Amino acid sequence: MSNKVILVVVDGLKYKTALDHCGYLEGQIEAGHARRWRMRASLPSMSAPCYESLHTGLDPAHHGITANSLLGPSTSDNIFALAHAAGKSTAAVAYSWFSVLYNTAPYVAALHQETDDADMPIQHGRFYNDSDRTEYHLALPSDNDLCAQVDRLINRHEPDYMLLHTLSCDSVGHVHGGSSWQYQRAANVVDSALGHHIDGWRAKGYRVLVTADHGFTDCGYHGGTEDTVRDVAFYDIGHPNPGIVTEPVSQRAVAPTILTMMGLPVPAAMKEAPLE
Repeated sequence: MSNKVILVVVDGLKYKTALDHCGYLEGQIEAGHARRWRMRASLPSMSAPCYESLHTGLDPAHHGITANSLLGPSTSDNIFALAHAAGKSTAAVAYSWFSVLYNTAPYVAALHQETDDADMPIQHGRFYNDSDRTEYHLALPSDNDLCAQVDRLINRHEPDYMLLHTLSCDSVGHVHGGSSWQYQRAANVVDSALGHHIDGWRAKGYRVLVTADHGFTDCGYHGGTEDTVRDVAFYDIGHPNPGIVTEPVSQRAVAPTILTMMGLPVPAAMKEAPLE
């Protein structure tokens, strides 16, 4: 039995939009190939705090990354560091903030955009940043390009834990709002990209998990307590007991779930039980 896991984080994809516009992911549920939970994001429902909650199993009040402006190296046990310490291999195709959190701060594109370093928690990283940013307009790689980079890292390195993080929904949501047709289309585009690649990842022995860090308001923001920014979907493609779980679960459950799937011990600080 394989213990390899891919976590896909679709930044800013709210729960209802996933259910209404991600036909591939919902089709996996309908076909009996996946299990879905409604997951509650940590507070504040902002990107950097939620990235850290996903990887440490802690709330921002405990892991200390309480705002995007407070981004810095993780000081808590996290999936990348724990996997690396156990002799597992790791990789990520993700926004540069993940490099800051788990590898090197500050992020310097010329040095860190392509990382292959056996001593780093993220041993094989392909990071993009927002150096061409003008108020929520990002020069982003396409979702298909990001998935293709995952394919290349899998073919070259066969990582035990692989992170894929896409900012396309988040970028569009900030400009057009969480109920716009542009935001809905962005969700469909990333869903279609995943539909082209997940079967291949599964064939290589990976359990594929898909979720979001937070949702969106209609006016293009997140960070507060509304259901629309806190509720996200969590899909486990390849779960032995497919279907839909109606009771909400905490984002803090993701890290212990992944560690358990990888056959690694769960630190005592991670209080949430792994999802079953």
